[in-house]
Amino acid sequence: MLRIVSKRRSNQLRNLRSCKTNTVATSRFCGFNFNLSSEHEMIQSSARSFAREMVLPAAGELDKTGEFPKELIKEAHSLGLMNTHIPEEYGGVGFGITEATIIAEELGYGCSGVGTAISANELAQVPVILGGNEAQKKEYLGRCAAEPISVSYGVTEPGAGSDVAGLKTKAVKEGENWILNGQKMWITNCGHANWFFVLAKTDAEGPTGKSFTGFIVEADWEGVKIGRKEWNMGQRCSDTRGVTFENVVIPDKNRLGAEGYGFKIAMGAFDRTRPPVAAMAVGVGQRAHDEALKYALERKTMGVPIFQHQSVSNMIADMAIGIESSRLLTRKAATEVDSGNRNTYYASLAKCLAADTANKAAADAVQIFGGNGFNTEYPVEKLMRDAKIFQIYEGTSQIQRLIIAREAVGRM
Repeated sequence: MLRIVSKRRSNQLRNLRSCKTNTVATSRFCGFNFNLSSEHEMIQSSARSFAREMVLPAAGELDKTGEFPKELIKEAHSLGLMNTHIPEEYGGVGFGITEATIIAEELGYGCSGVGTAISANELAQVPVILGGNEAQKKEYLGRCAAEPISVSYGVTEPGAGSDVAGLKTKAVKEGENWILNGQKMWITNCGHANWFFVLAKTDAEGPTGKSFTGFIVEADWEGVKIGRKEWNMGQRCSDTRGVTFENVVIPDKNRLGAEGYGFKIAMGAFDRTRPPVAAMAVGVGQRAHDEALKYALERKTMGVPIFQHQSVSNMIADMAIGIESSRLLTRKAATEVDSGNRNTYYASLAKCLAADTANKAAADAVQIFGGNGFNTEYPVEKLMRDAKIFQIYEGTSQIQRLIIAREAVGRM
């Protein structure tokens, strides 16, 4: 299997090819390039081999047992398919979001539960990249680069998910420390986390944007109590739990950014993590499409393959339309942030469209399989269960639409 090595990211990922200045040359030769670069193709090849040769064959059993995919995480880490956005100076490969989307799509094709277990690290690490000081980055990003550990993003609570203003977890300053109390829920990788990014209210009277502070909390600190593994509808090998903080003492050196800056850090992470999540949904949709197409060409009714029935072939065509559109929009969102642009609008567009497309593609695949699709011996029922979470985590599809509408007004 092709192994990705740490190296400086190619300038091709940041800049368009040099263009001639005259209008004709610009219009003819400097248009959009939808092809992957040779470096991107190498990354895609490695991720595809890993996903289809190692992840996909293990997916069914992992779904049945709910076992956390530790060995696959170790392999992904050794191949350079994990923590790819960590800068080289902290031990990472220094890839951008474009590369992350390429990898995420392949992981989603193999098993989005495994993909989530591998890629959830990004959501916890990006706040450190955005708001951490040099010592914090060396310590906490360095750990992730050195070893195949898992880390968690702790924001959602039992009574507050989309409504961040409703978070109840509090941190109170006492001397050089902070005392953390509260509960987080639906935290990915929680039972295996080495450390958490935790958003806590530090100013009860201030506005939402200035009321919260981010902290890095070690999982083995006294007062950190990990809950039971939740048995979810889909992505069952991805570890999801609650965690309770009871008088956890946090040194001020583990405060992430300035006091009251946590909300901006926590929300800013989504611009970078939503495109890979969208890409993973694209992978699920592509797998549903491929399984349905293969089945439709083999299964016969009325003396012909069911693909020859227009109602079936139209469903597969609709899958292709949605998947290709989602893939392009996802790569647009990734390119925007890699170019240094604010991509909130495109990140939400991509995440919303890809999530809805994956759900429709998976549901239609089950329909094409008929009774077999409803049976656990066939792959598409798992895809349908796995797809649903994409409309929920990292911002529900309803929240994405609110963001898109708000951003659309701002773009006028």
